[in-house]
Amino acid sequence: MKLYYSKGACSLAPHIILQELGVPCEFIAVDLASHTLKSTGEDFYKINPKGAVPSLQLDNGEIITENAVIQQYLADTFKATELLPEVGNIKRYRVLEWLNFASTDLHKGFSPLFNRDVPQDVKDNVFKPVLFKRFDVLNKQLANQPYLTGDHFTLPDAYVFVTLTWTRGLGIDLSPWPNLVKFQALIRARPAVEKAFVEEGLK
Repeated sequence: MKLYYSKGACSLAPHIILQELGVPCEFIAVDLASHTLKSTGEDFYKINPKGAVPSLQLDNGEIITENAVIQQYLADTFKATELLPEVGNIKRYRVLEWLNFASTDLHKGFSPLFNRDVPQDVKDNVFKPVLFKRFDVLNKQLANQPYLTGDHFTLPDAYVFVTLTWTRGLGIDLSPWPNLVKFQALIRARPAVEKAFVEEGLK
């Protein structure tokens, strides 16, 4: 398989999951500014017409896109029921609840903050308060348990962790949400996360 990624972007989440699974995979960096592969200059739109990472190319050449879908595919394909319980188990749907929250609420809540066309005062007074309410939800969820769905690591933990890494570059102080600070440190200490960070050249 091949995972097309951009350094430190949301594609870091399935990168972490691949490392958790120990699945052989080639990691190919994409320059999202030019939408080309960094190694060859190939047009990334030819691989994924959406022009977005992550994109996962299977051994048969098929391409899967969308972060949450890629993670579900990996967990199901490699029978990783500790990351995503089996169909019919209510715990599976709790995992998917938080995976979709990470994708649609949390990730998209960050998006305007990276948009250079959005004035800073609008970011500070409109978009950050909305994002911070989502932090409140997560902080409450993590008040009495180490991971989002209980006492062990599952798919959304990787995705939420990745979004929280963006706060540093945006100058957002997480100290008002102490459970997020603890959670971030807990996930960062996982060997799979360290491997993904090394692979992408992150600190």
